[in-house]
Amino acid sequence: MTSWVPEWEDVKEQPIYLQIADSLAKRILLGELAVGERLPSERQLAEELGVSRMTVRQALLALRRSGLVQSRRGQGSFVSGPKLEQPVDVLIGFSDNILAKGMKPGARVLSAEQRLASQSVARSLGLPVGEPVWRLHRLRLADNMPAALEISYFPVRLFPDLNRHDLEGRSVYAILAEEYGVRLAWARQCLEPTVARPEEASLLGIPVGAPLMLVERTTFDETERIVEFAKDLYRGDCFRFVSCSKVAAR
Repeated sequence: MTSWVPEWEDVKEQPIYLQIADSLAKRILLGELAVGERLPSERQLAEELGVSRMTVRQALLALRRSGLVQSRRGQGSFVSGPKLEQPVDVLIGFSDNILAKGMKPGARVLSAEQRLASQSVARSLGLPVGEPVWRLHRLRLADNMPAALEISYFPVRLFPDLNRHDLEGRSVYAILAEEYGVRLAWARQCLEPTVARPEEASLLGIPVGAPLMLVERTTFDETERIVEFAKDLYRGDCFRFVSCSKVAAR
């Protein structure tokens, strides 16, 4: 049976909650606590460690901030795996990126409907205001874990029956290429940190106010035509965003 009592050093300068967090962090990094393993409840830890629940709560918060532990609503705290890297300097779909990490991608369609382009959506897609567009709202999964939310807009004139395709089992980018002959060439992506609102938190299984990364994307095909405008929300405890840059000429 796993012993949860950490053997922390008696360092008076360091608060007790940080001693607890550091001890558990070492066990996670050494593999003594497996990825996906559920930690005991705050009450259990407090009793076993002889500290208050507030102290345990502070320790777990420190571990969540470091990305070593994640909280699942109604289930407790779990040991996290390494964060998934999402490139921002190359155009790669969610499905392909998750497959490259050796995981199974998935999706749940929350809505797929036609709308008349608002002023902001029309401007982003380079269309007249009021032109029909598809609005696709999906929850993205990695090994069945909620990982991201996507809201994507596509011109109906380019993809007249987009909603008839398998939007849960197939990559949308693969559908654009295989069903419509549209080859994506590049995208302009803007990143902005934000926090989860109640609806987003509920769908992603994270606490309200948890960190998210908003990725706003405009995607172009080989003819420089805009084919997609999207706003994606990635879980901050699951992803980190990487870019490889060359040194500017001097």
